[in-house]
Amino acid sequence: MNELKLFRIADGQASEIPGAAVALERQLQTLIERNMEAMLGIRFLASEYSTGARHRGRIDSLGLDENGNPVIVEYKRSAGKAVITQALSYLSWLRDHRHEFESLVKNRLGDQAVGSVDWSNPRLVCVAGDFTPHDAHAVEEIGRRIDLVSYRDFGGGLLALQLVATVAGSPATPHAPATTTSATSRGTRVRSVREVYDESPESLRDLYADLDSLLISSGDVQKEFQLHYIAYRRIKNVATVRFQPRSHTLVLTLKVDPDTVELSDGFVRDVRGIGCLGTGPLEVRIRSQEDLARATSLVQRSVESR
Repeated sequence: MNELKLFRIADGQASEIPGAAVALERQLQTLIERNMEAMLGIRFLASEYSTGARHRGRIDSLGLDENGNPVIVEYKRSAGKAVITQALSYLSWLRDHRHEFESLVKNRLGDQAVGSVDWSNPRLVCVAGDFTPHDAHAVEEIGRRIDLVSYRDFGGGLLALQLVATVAGSPATPHAPATTTSATSRGTRVRSVREVYDESPESLRDLYADLDSLLISSGDVQKEFQLHYIAYRRIKNVATVRFQPRSHTLVLTLKVDPDTVELSDGFVRDVRGIGCLGTGPLEVRIRSQEDLARATSLVQRSVESR
């Protein structure tokens, strides 16, 4: 399924640079772990993490993604079938060891990060040299939240990643045992973005439908319902959307540098360091079709970012 090709252009002539798997599986793992946030949008927590006597294994990498979801990352140098099975086998361990995972988050990333952990839909990321169409169909049937990411090493310091298949899974109802420590799991009822959407006036839902069409117009952007917002992403988020029905507002965060934008009070603001819900540094508030038209170029810039 990995048809990614890289060409070197010289004097108007294109020559293909052959891609290959890295020499060793561990070499791939080490490279991605050192650069996990830049490559996958995941904050690295631990490597070769033991699952104990019952589960009898070692998770290649544990992380926390930009949406606060716990992540298991498994690697395979070549074909990907075995890596999918291995990742799935560790999912039950993750669900049974919330305290342990959150302790790891706290020790590695701090109290604020552990407060953002969202257990409604843990994520599996399988990285391999290639996957077959059968692999993509299999993860759809499994119904868990899984990304299949293929890679190519083109030499000369060039490594390409490609999201070849993704399944959003089915988020759990946003309840959690009172014994856990994260912000979304202290025994309180959290209204999900799906519920807020359902309760929004029809005019706001219509406005969102137009924004949604704009965000997915490139064809390879995936939409996922998180707990507090809807995320639009490739391998990493390009935008998030949440609803404020009382003020008839769509709150959009984008991966656009605020220093390159003319800010406008009540419409576009720099949210770096503010700690708002969402994953981009630029926030845009959309209340009308006119606002959406004004925001279109910013949305396109974010969607086109890599």
